[in-house]
Amino acid sequence: MRRGLRRTPYGTPDARPHTALDIFGTVDKKNALRAGALAAGTTLMMLLLSSPASALTRDDGDDPGTGLSVIETLGLFVFLPIVLYLVIAGLVMVGDKSHKKKDPTSSNITTKAGAQADVKA
Repeated sequence: MRRGLRRTPYGTPDARPHTALDIFGTVDKKNALRAGALAAGTTLMMLLLSSPASALTRDDGDDPGTGLSVIETLGLFVFLPIVLYLVIAGLVMVGDKSHKKKDPTSSNITTKAGAQADVKA
């Protein structure tokens, strides 16, 4: 080792070049990898355990009834939520407009251009 050059052991600050992922600590990388592996494993197990083939066998007391037509399905799951959204939005707008008439704040004050303030000496 030459004089003047001191070698720093691994793990000290500035001992190795910085990479783009150095903003995350090594513990954070390990925790993220562990969480990702856990999430992937859990998802895989849920997919394997919930086999769609078991949906074909009927349970005791299962009486599904008749299915919905295309028009009934669209009405129930598309048009009805849109209508409910529009009704609620309309009620909110009506309530908001009646509130603005009584609002005594500066949002309802109109000013004239060139108006001068009264100054008392």
